[in-house]
Amino acid sequence: MKKTAKLSIASVVLASLVTIVSACSGQPNAANPETQTGNSQTATPAAESPRVLKDAMGNEVTVPAQPQRVIASYLEDHLVALGVKPVAQWSVGNSQVQGYLQKELAGIPAIPYDLPPEVVMSHSPDLIILDSAALIQGDKYSQYSKIAPTYTIGREKNSDWRKELLTVGEVLNKGEEAKKVLADYETFAAESKQKLQQAIREKSAAALWMTGKNVYVARQDLSSGDVLYKDLGFKVPAIVQEISKSGEANWNAISMEKLAELDAEYLFIVTNNPTTVEQLQKDPVWANIPAVKNGNAYSFAKDSSWLYTGVIANRQMIENVLSTVIK
Repeated sequence: MKKTAKLSIASVVLASLVTIVSACSGQPNAANPETQTGNSQTATPAAESPRVLKDAMGNEVTVPAQPQRVIASYLEDHLVALGVKPVAQWSVGNSQVQGYLQKELAGIPAIPYDLPPEVVMSHSPDLIILDSAALIQGDKYSQYSKIAPTYTIGREKNSDWRKELLTVGEVLNKGEEAKKVLADYETFAAESKQKLQQAIREKSAAALWMTGKNVYVARQDLSSGDVLYKDLGFKVPAIVQEISKSGEANWNAISMEKLAELDAEYLFIVTNNPTTVEQLQKDPVWANIPAVKNGNAYSFAKDSSWLYTGVIANRQMIENVLSTVIK
């Protein structure tokens, strides 16, 4: 996921706090080992010594062989998928965390998304993993690296969750586990796509995020859009294609005029307030969207996985789609 997208989510949620109290269930993921603190697997002799890895910024980072106290803000989906529990978890606003991960991360302290060095230090990490260079502007890298070895993933891998997962696995000395987790997900996604095509054939869909009076649409190649179009094979509506060409974030604003033109046969809506199809059908802007007109619009809470990405988030999204679309 691009860093601009991540900060965009934080910015939108913070803006929503002006008018509302802003921002899943456990993941039945056979690929995920039981979550634990650090890495308790028996290491091979070669893995007992610290490793030197070069990060996206060209830094040679001496990484502990088996890190025990990890901070990897906004990378928690990957950590949990690999059986690692961090010492602090990403948050925005008034300590709002990623709700869909809270079964695994319950009780883990929140840390602000911009990672103030003094707060990072208070958690005594032995490894810091940063998803983007945007977090180390100025002298922040120097400050972090004095606290613990600090590895930056960088934009190229950060914009592709699969590459990001494999990189996190490498840094945590869990490269093989990461490959297996990813392979299991690909199998699950392919099987789910086949079920959908058998049930509804090729249909168009869009993921929307409603915050107060603003509406955002998922870009076709990132976050929920990547799941709907790449993994599940939904067709991309013309309006989504248009906005995706110019929008850099995972979620980009869509005007009411463009929303009224959205030709989506299925809608998956993230909302701060419960929204029913009946309510949308009474709104002239929404009423003519095929998904709304035909009763194929489904809403999900803001603390569901739809705003995020990763093996766990994406599995939950796919399960949501299967349970609502296939009747």
